[in-house]
Amino acid sequence: MVFNILKSIFGVGVSVDTTLTSNHVIPGGTLQGSVAFTGGEVAGKVEGIEIDYTALVEDDAKGEDKTFTTNFFSAQVSGPFNLAPGTGHSIDFEASVPWETPLSAVAGRPLPGMRLGVATKLALDNAFDKGDLDELTIEPLPVQAAVMSALEGLGFVFQSADLEKGTIAGSHMPFYQELEYWATGEFADKLKELEVTFVATQANTDVILQTDNPGGLLTPDHNRFVRFGMPTAESGDATETVRAQLEQLIQRRGL
Repeated sequence: MVFNILKSIFGVGVSVDTTLTSNHVIPGGTLQGSVAFTGGEVAGKVEGIEIDYTALVEDDAKGEDKTFTTNFFSAQVSGPFNLAPGTGHSIDFEASVPWETPLSAVAGRPLPGMRLGVATKLALDNAFDKGDLDELTIEPLPVQAAVMSALEGLGFVFQSADLEKGTIAGSHMPFYQELEYWATGEFADKLKELEVTFVATQANTDVILQTDNPGGLLTPDHNRFVRFGMPTAESGDATETVRAQLEQLIQRRGL
């Protein structure tokens, strides 16, 4: 299936049409597509083309809840070339998806509170022009899906997700994702809410479980969170691993 992501007309009369082979990818995967150009009334020199990954981030500094859109990764998909008047030019591209890219859907279902997108940036005759932002869907890695499935099996109910401004230990992103769950089942009498954060790499993924942590992960209270690692390719039943970590968290809280 082909998704029409961008069609904009730049001031010099150059038309740009970007399509993605699929807008559903996973962290560490590859975004594939093509960028097609048609020259304007005069010749132009394209210095380069980039694909920008963007995200909507929350900033609650000074007690004020604000949101802003930030670029968290750029991939160059073309070097310089000349674009003759009225002629067409098409470039196929493959852009890597960072391992720490946040999730925005699970099994095709959007996560409430998440907004990710991509845009094409064109450098033409020493001027930059950026196209409209369109949705990008990031599905879980095997280990992320396994942890989320284990939480559901233990009675936790997903509520929402967001991106918080700031870089946490082990991460390279200017934000971190929190997946918020409500506790039911066997942990309902010990925990009310649980927030889950992943820090993924190609080989290993850290899982952070936190509860009632007023300062969040930027100023963590070590009695209110646990952090443990799992192989990123792990896709088996993670129930006992997650249960053991939750019990450790409860012990730290003295509950």
